[in-house]
Amino acid sequence: MNHLQAMRVFVKVAETGSFGRAAAALDLSNAVITRYVALLEAHLNTRLLNRTTRSVSLTEAGASYADGCRAVIEQVEAIESTVSQTSFDPSGTLKLVASASFSLFGLTPLLCEYREAFPDVKLRLTLLHRPVDLVDEGFDVGIVVPRMVNSGTLINRPLFKVTPVIVGAPGYLAKHGVPLRPADLAAHAFLSPSADIHGSTWSFTGANGEDEDIVIDPDYTVNNSQMLRQAALSGMGITALPESHVADDFEQGVLVRLLTDYAVSNADKEVSLVYPGRRHVSAKTRSFVDFALAHFRKDSAINALF
Repeated sequence: MNHLQAMRVFVKVAETGSFGRAAAALDLSNAVITRYVALLEAHLNTRLLNRTTRSVSLTEAGASYADGCRAVIEQVEAIESTVSQTSFDPSGTLKLVASASFSLFGLTPLLCEYREAFPDVKLRLTLLHRPVDLVDEGFDVGIVVPRMVNSGTLINRPLFKVTPVIVGAPGYLAKHGVPLRPADLAAHAFLSPSADIHGSTWSFTGANGEDEDIVIDPDYTVNNSQMLRQAALSGMGITALPESHVADDFEQGVLVRLLTDYAVSNADKEVSLVYPGRRHVSAKTRSFVDFALAHFRKDSAINALF
């Protein structure tokens, strides 16, 4: 028995005083109406209705049960209305996870603009380096690099690619010289992302299209690009960083771009927006996805992030 439907049927019979009128109002057959009431009475082991050939009336137990059914139905309808409304109006708490290395450079402007547009949504942001399972860990949306997620159940919306350049501080270069080819990096102190982010082999493509691979044993590794930048600024050695991370450093002369005739060809990082591929995506998730995609399509936003 569909208990809630049986309650609705019983309340309609009580209100109309007729099986036939209740059937017409609910667009059901008389037989279905009669069966629902009979199932309720059997379930409760109590007569709810007095029936004659001409009328239907509530017993004392029936009147009390009808009042209780109305209260239950009203509460269920209120809950359904609230839940249904959240599918249209973004509200509640949105749990975000993002790659820590990239987030330090510009998620705040995005989140600030989103909160201005959707003030009823509270944001809970977690920054991680490690792989994350969005579903098991309860996150609504992730702004991540591929190595952080591995799930076929996630919807993946690519945002942009980040391509690194080789950089060093003038003070370091004055002491140790300027590398002219990728192979020269082996003779320098090299500052590298940790092994889980990038291996020891670095690939370069020259202006003539030729590829060159070199194996570098780094002097310093860390799993955070901001820490790599600080190390390079301190003169610890040469490193690879996203160009827009260090654009201001180039202008100020505190870092120098090296190997300008070569492109690092195996270190691109694609940043994606990912979220669980549920059948019904909540309004808060949908609003953030749409807002973030529009935000990152703007050149100014990408420059701000990196």
